[in-house]
Amino acid sequence: MSWIEANGASLRYELSGSGRETVVLIHEVGGCIESWDDALPAFQGQFRVLRYDQRGFGMSEKTRVITMDGIVADLVALLDALRIPGPVHLAGCAMGAAIALAFAGRHPARVGRTAVASPATWSNADPAAARKRIEETERGGVRAVEQPSLNASYPENMRALDRARFERFRLRWLGNDPEAMAAILRMSTAPSFDLSQDLARISAPTLVIGCTHDGIRTPSMVAKVAAQIPGAKYVEASSGHFMAVETPDLFVGLALPFLRGGAAEVMREA
Repeated sequence: MSWIEANGASLRYELSGSGRETVVLIHEVGGCIESWDDALPAFQGQFRVLRYDQRGFGMSEKTRVITMDGIVADLVALLDALRIPGPVHLAGCAMGAAIALAFAGRHPARVGRTAVASPATWSNADPAAARKRIEETERGGVRAVEQPSLNASYPENMRALDRARFERFRLRWLGNDPEAMAAILRMSTAPSFDLSQDLARISAPTLVIGCTHDGIRTPSMVAKVAAQIPGAKYVEASSGHFMAVETPDLFVGLALPFLRGGAAEVMREA
């Protein structure tokens, strides 16, 4: 792991693997480099892999203000600082998926292929409920919103697949900075949050995965995102909101062949 200053922030990153092409793995809200640990070996076997902690999360510089413009600019600056001109492939889940799509729409020449699950590309939060969650996070820390947040994003049937994996995720998630969590919640739950214009500008081949156990971004919502992206392929998989964490093998099984230029099979809940 290393740190680099990019776009005015100290960002922790890791470059690994030895492929001729680079894939950028973008973590979810409250995630970090380690969110990709279980999926990483498969990607390393095919690509050079860039993982990084977004501003405000993991061991990158903390902040009280987060915007999608800033998040995308951070990734541009990180790629430039590491002398990775592109095109790069992108993979992400939840907000990580939204960041990947925003980047692909704003910098189409720098993107080869994109594979995303449960992208959060517009606000679907009740304004009063969103304000309450933000206030509780600021007042009581991340633990104050643990149960409602994780019940929706990492449901019991996903936890039962691997209890130890869930517990690692939960304890790591509780370590988040409350102010950064509140900041990204303000961004993503604001009525004005909508990446529709970015989606329409995407030219890279794109795989969009809807997860049948996702209580935050349902498959029907995710299918609408895919329909906004020219030529995107939509599939469904039996997973939750944080697919790469909850079912890493399933995410790899869909995303990796697609990023290598192959077809992805449609998978539905049995």
